[in-house]
Amino acid sequence: MQTGRMVFQERSEIGKRIMEQKVLVLDIDGTLTNSKKEITSSTKEALRDIMEKGHKVILASGRPTPGMRRYEEELELEKYGGYLLSYNGARVVECRSGEIVYQRTLPQMMIPGLYGFAKRHGCGLITYLGSTVISAFRPDEYIELEARINGLPVKQVENFVDFVDFEVNKCLMTKESGEAAVLEKELQQKYGELLSIYRSEPFFIEIMPRNVNKASSLEKMLEAIGQKRENTICCGDGFNDISMIKFAGVGVAMANAQQEVKEAADYITASNDEDGLIQVIDKFIGKI
Repeated sequence: MQTGRMVFQERSEIGKRIMEQKVLVLDIDGTLTNSKKEITSSTKEALRDIMEKGHKVILASGRPTPGMRRYEEELELEKYGGYLLSYNGARVVECRSGEIVYQRTLPQMMIPGLYGFAKRHGCGLITYLGSTVISAFRPDEYIELEARINGLPVKQVENFVDFVDFEVNKCLMTKESGEAAVLEKELQQKYGELLSIYRSEPFFIEIMPRNVNKASSLEKMLEAIGQKRENTICCGDGFNDISMIKFAGVGVAMANAQQEVKEAADYITASNDEDGLIQVIDKFIGKI
């Protein structure tokens, strides 16, 4: 029979374990995966090891949800109770149940304006329907890259504005890097009060519902699972990772990250081709 003191001690130990539990939040491209878009066996082993010890691993990407499934399966996130933050956080999926626990969509009225802007400036423009990339124009090299890394087919539609009559988590505009930086600012000036607009890569302009970024969705998810930001370690390399790196208890930039990302980080680890995440795990998580 347990005494009150024993029960109290047991509960204290459980509470201590919860407090010590870390939440490791990982961008995919350039962070979790190497230049071949693969998770190395040593990184995979290290991540599974910390999940076995009770820590959480969350994947946070600009990718559509179907483009993240391969890595969810490789890391067995369904087994360990992980989460996917896709579309830069516009959709959050619990891996164990497959349930969408949070979602934001673009206002339908914005689609014609975005289409017109892209057409005037010669940009690529896409969104996503299920497991298909929907392109407003003939796919350029950047759209082809987006489709290839996600393993999704591209469908060019004749009338993008009429075709997109479904809920959209994000649109993506593409343009070569020099022009994309200028157009990003133009879009922000035009639509900044209605949408979140930022680049993930020099040639990708992400267009999201207002106030949607990786940090805002992560904050809501942490509240839902009873965790605190102080226990989060967020790792990334792209412009769209800056918000969560600044938000985290420990913000980590990969050695291959954009300079602005490094400046936002608390710590710079080795590159994605040098198993930089293992260095992060050893330094900030270690053993329970």
